[in-house]
Amino acid sequence: MTSLALPLLSAAPTLAQSADDGQTASVGLAEIVVTARRREESLQDVPVSVTAMTAEHIQRYDMTSLEKISTQTPQFTIGRASNGSGAQLTLRGIGSSSTSIGIEQSVAVIVDGVYYGQGRIINEGFLDLAGIEMLKGPQALFFGKNATAGVIAIRSADPTDTPEFMGRVGYEFKAKNLIGEAMASGPLGENLGIRVAVRGSNMYGSYFRNRGMDKTYATYDVATGETTPHLARAYDGDNPGEKEFLGRVTLKWEPTDRLTATLKASGTANTTNNNSWNYGLFGCVGDSYALNPNIPCERKFNVYQNYIPEDIAGNQPFSRKDGALYNRYRSYAITGTLEYGFDTLDVTWVTNYNRNVNRWSCDCTFVSSDLAAAPSSERSKYHAFSSELRAQTTYDGPVNVLAGVYYQKTKRDHTQTGAFGNVEDSSQPAHLRYLAYLKRSETDGETISGYGQVTWKVVPQVELAAGVRYIHETKDSYLMQPYVNELLQTLFLQNSPIEGDQTFNNWSPEATISWKPDENVTIYGAYKSAYKSGGFSNSGFVSASTVPTDVAFNPEKARGFEAGIKTMLFDRQLRLNVGVYTYKYLDLQVDFFNSETFAFITTNAGKAKTKGVEVEFEYAPREVDGLNFRGSINYNKARYANYIAPCYGGQTIAQGCNTVFQGAPGQDLSGKPTAVAPKWTGSLGASYEAPVSGSLLFGISVDSRYSSSYLASSFAHPLSRQPKYLTIDSSVRVRTDDSRFEVALIGKNLTNRYIVGGVVDAPNTGSGTGTAAGVAADQVGFVSLPRTVQLQFTTRF
Repeated sequence: MTSLALPLLSAAPTLAQSADDGQTASVGLAEIVVTARRREESLQDVPVSVTAMTAEHIQRYDMTSLEKISTQTPQFTIGRASNGSGAQLTLRGIGSSSTSIGIEQSVAVIVDGVYYGQGRIINEGFLDLAGIEMLKGPQALFFGKNATAGVIAIRSADPTDTPEFMGRVGYEFKAKNLIGEAMASGPLGENLGIRVAVRGSNMYGSYFRNRGMDKTYATYDVATGETTPHLARAYDGDNPGEKEFLGRVTLKWEPTDRLTATLKASGTANTTNNNSWNYGLFGCVGDSYALNPNIPCERKFNVYQNYIPEDIAGNQPFSRKDGALYNRYRSYAITGTLEYGFDTLDVTWVTNYNRNVNRWSCDCTFVSSDLAAAPSSERSKYHAFSSELRAQTTYDGPVNVLAGVYYQKTKRDHTQTGAFGNVEDSSQPAHLRYLAYLKRSETDGETISGYGQVTWKVVPQVELAAGVRYIHETKDSYLMQPYVNELLQTLFLQNSPIEGDQTFNNWSPEATISWKPDENVTIYGAYKSAYKSGGFSNSGFVSASTVPTDVAFNPEKARGFEAGIKTMLFDRQLRLNVGVYTYKYLDLQVDFFNSETFAFITTNAGKAKTKGVEVEFEYAPREVDGLNFRGSINYNKARYANYIAPCYGGQTIAQGCNTVFQGAPGQDLSGKPTAVAPKWTGSLGASYEAPVSGSLLFGISVDSRYSSSYLASSFAHPLSRQPKYLTIDSSVRVRTDDSRFEVALIGKNLTNRYIVGGVVDAPNTGSGTGTAAGVAADQVGFVSLPRTVQLQFTTRF
């Protein structure tokens, strides 16, 4: 990882770089252009905390997903979740719970200038990338709603002026994953270029061993009074058994030196043999699972899950006839970008349509047990249309203006079924017979936004900038259970919709001052604010006690200050950047899963605060061509400041469950850490490439990532603690000096650390919440990948 960045929102070319993350042979560190403020600026000039990875670094570690990207960014953590939003993205200790599909992420993901806020983007594969940029802290002014914690901006590669072709074959030994990738790029005519990239993979092995045990799920038929046992076989395949195919076509037309038009069309098809393939049982009151003493509670890459009983699976919606578990994700996106340069005005127009459909069938107890619930299934569809028009003046004078407008229209369609409670009803149609509930929810959203910024160079060395974004947003939603088994209708209501007709308005101002005492030093300070949309928890439940505020939640807001100094030292051989920050978050959105009652409640934490210090460096000595050192050290303290919250499952009075939350047992989390908020993180890496024989070059790269311990639970569950860890990634390469042929060995998480990026209370565990005799719920973690080693062969011509 490096503190350098490539333009991620502009079609302009970058400055020449070597394969060593910004080093240009014999001239130290190259100047890098970024677009963190939606215009091209030097990394050392822009008053924003930016960490980025070049295309070379991305290829070096085969970073083709958000999860793989997070392994190279110490303060950014991802927990892949089975249901709900599909992921928990956390940056500087601020993130969004995964259990509600209606919560958009606090870490906004921008792909080719387009906002993707759904957690399901974790299922997207990314290929043929030009760069990745991570902007830390609130970023509302330039990136809109839902960027309260930061932005991950990803830019795909554009067509080249001359023909280029690439073919790659890889094999990852741990999962026996065979990977193929190809790219073709070049001109179609004098002013038109094309780039086509595809990637496919087929996994014959696994990352996680599925050690599930046969269990029996008995159902009581309310129509006949009979009880029938159903065998849920232990799953005989290891996880995730992933099959994936990605593709992108890019057309770029430049009829004049003023006009550029770019069209990108992409698609992803991803299928796994289990949607909860990384759910590890790691934190228990004893040494084993509360509901099955034969299942150990340990930090090993094992899962314990079962097939759906075949006599149930043949009828349950979205399930397979053989009862096999799965997750099936399909998506496509089309993005058009027009850029026109007038004499003193640059205009950019970006329009996008994207759609995804995710289906799964899940053993949503996550751990084999006769006593626990039977499986669930789901189909969730989402699509969004957006269009953004912005203009930037380019006067030679001291004052320039940026202005833009943004429109987005979205729709989410959510259907979920669940079979639990040991009930059936043979008088119902076959698709309802074994269900405890059938749930439907939809949300129609619309956003209109305008933003602007004025920059003023008071003197050549001092710049003042001030701007604001206004957002008007509406969301119309409903949630209902069209069917509930009659024995459960005291718990869940049938045909009793909860509706939400929500309107939000927000102003998010920002102001910065920067001073350049000389060309190699920039000192800056900034006030920032941000806003994340309120919404509706589509994956909640309607129970007898449900009120609209249980599923409709308020916006999340952030405001605070940051300052920093960016330097180029020792004749541009050393880049050293230091930043400090303090931010306050109001109404932080947190989702709560009650493991005893299977109820979901989306809450707003009153206040949370983050403050910290970040130091990043990169050193490229001129005396040794091809050598590069880089690293960072970060201190971050993220704490709730005012939050009366639900108690975690089984929390006792002595453990702090001594107040009331919405009529139920509650706790005061003020002063407790937010989820996934280590105090200390850091990275250290080095790379070196040199000729070894004739036209052959040998390269080696090592990058480490450190994190101190943290609680993975949003509710301070002590059993959710992730111990401190150090991971090491490394790659070894041999290539020809023209890069026509290359062989690489890529290793990630070589220390094989068990890392939890989020948790959920194990269903049906935890008892006596709010009493003196409570028993804490077991913890199931969203576990990152174990050690992987991949052999890769690449040819370019």
